[in-house]
Amino acid sequence: MSELATRAARADDVPSITAIYVEQVLYGSATFEIVPPDEAEMARRLADTMAGGYPYFVAERDRRVLGYAYAGPYRERPAYRNTIEDSVYIASDSRGLGIGGRLLRQLIDAAAGAGFRQMIAVIGDSKNVASVRLHKAAGFTDIGTLRSVGYKHSRWLDVVLMQRVLGAGDTSPPNR
Repeated sequence: MSELATRAARADDVPSITAIYVEQVLYGSATFEIVPPDEAEMARRLADTMAGGYPYFVAERDRRVLGYAYAGPYRERPAYRNTIEDSVYIASDSRGLGIGGRLLRQLIDAAAGAGFRQMIAVIGDSKNVASVRLHKAAGFTDIGTLRSVGYKHSRWLDVVLMQRVLGAGDTSPPNR
């Protein structure tokens, strides 16, 4: 087995990215989407993210994508342009191997290098302790929990909000 590699996502990663995400839509609670998007929609999302200047990475071993992470706008209004939201998804058979941490660290470094100042984690389901731990280990702080704001898989779901300063944070004017 070869070593794990991380790199910028490419269009030919879309089938693997889609498969990982569809599993979460159908069986998980990390996303509140109910209907799985198809490859064309996931290709559009990837292209839009990268065209917007946001980082998007995959982790692979032996040419198999095991996970992916990206950042995008936290909110669309101009005043939020220095704040981004992260997303990290790992294939079910590859969780617990440190892949999420590696992707998230790369995402944080790239986002800080691009001049973003804050990263927000919007974690679906307060029972998603692995994601909360992942973000805490990467320097995020717990901001709060929105109780019972989503309904999926016949149960109410919370959302955990976490935040991490990037680069100079709010200590100087933005350069974006």
